[in-house]
Amino acid sequence: MKNFIIFGASKGLGEAFVKGLPEQGDHVWIVSRSRPDSLNLNNGVHKHWIEVDLSSSEASKQIANTLNGITLDVLIYNVGIWESRGFTDDYNFEEDAPEEIANIVHVNVTSAITCIQKLLPNLKQSANGKIILIGSTAGLDNSNYTQISFAASKFALRGICNSLREHVKQDGIGVTCINPGEIATQIPYEEGVDKVLAAHGGTQIPLQDIVSLVKCVINLSKASCVKEIHMPTMLDTNA
Repeated sequence: MKNFIIFGASKGLGEAFVKGLPEQGDHVWIVSRSRPDSLNLNNGVHKHWIEVDLSSSEASKQIANTLNGITLDVLIYNVGIWESRGFTDDYNFEEDAPEEIANIVHVNVTSAITCIQKLLPNLKQSANGKIILIGSTAGLDNSNYTQISFAASKFALRGICNSLREHVKQDGIGVTCINPGEIATQIPYEEGVDKVLAAHGGTQIPLQDIVSLVKCVINLSKASCVKEIHMPTMLDTNA
């Protein structure tokens, strides 16, 4: 039996993790602002919702108080907000508001640090703890992203992984950063890979592929250390 905590799990990739990773009898704590539909699934997995806004400075304390010493085996920080017009044709970095920039950095970077910090005691109780941070190809060298705050936050996530890995190495906790390209989050997990391939070919990654990758990492023994995985789409010309 494993205990999971998944951040950003009310929809998209986070919801796919909730549906695809825990097995019957496992417990999963779902961190999100809005109530996740996955709570309604009757699949033998014990699901617990932590309603919290990660932009709040009190979020990490609230989450830690909810767990209250419960052992965690897997922590997945799957959070990544971006500029409100960041992926529109007329996006212009020079028009980004300072408040929006600060919020992107806080939610994507500061919250990741503080939440993991508060939950390390829970992870240290596990016999084979794993921390997985979901980055982006936007955080890799020579990407063509012009969304500066988003890209900077994903670069920072890689730095968090590198230093955190050294900090918890003595505790046998694995820390992995996964940097995917564009994901087909608009096609629900349960609708399968074939639908994504038919609609997008090699231009978007099926949710199932990332779930399978994470499942592999969390099932490795504590003797293995998977540092970082880059996962662009097959037809990504910038990969």
